[in-house]
Amino acid sequence: MTSGFSGDLVVPPGRGLPSGLTVPGSELVERFSRSSGPGGQGVNTADSRVELRYDVLHSSALTELQRSRALDQLAPRLVDGVLSITASEHRSQLQNRLAARARLVNHLREALAPPPPPRRATRPSRGARQRRLDVKKQRGQIKAGRAQVRTQDD
Repeated sequence: MTSGFSGDLVVPPGRGLPSGLTVPGSELVERFSRSSGPGGQGVNTADSRVELRYDVLHSSALTELQRSRALDQLAPRLVDGVLSITASEHRSQLQNRLAARARLVNHLREALAPPPPPRRATRPSRGARQRRLDVKKQRGQIKAGRAQVRTQDD
């Protein structure tokens, strides 16, 4: 069963998304099925489990740079360019729909964030090296002081 819920998905501004992102509701496909999650007597009769699918490969909401970054970052989760998210932790179908959309927003934010800058190799300063050696010498003296004292009678 496909949903008629046509609300757009809004990803707020953040790293990699200075002006945010709006995914048209027409690009999101929701399917509902029976949930095996928490609930009482009516849990097996209500279709409260939600599967939200988003076609990253053919989305009109993404620029080419965003698309390539998202495809690269989400590659383990994609099947034929489609990201599928399942939510069944709530008894209510509406709450599961909101949870699935929140998860999709988080996945998109993480995937579209630029990679961190590369690490620049640095060396310890001369003072830091000297302090390290001083501490090592002091520790060695402490340990040497623990040795058994031999008398000349032995």
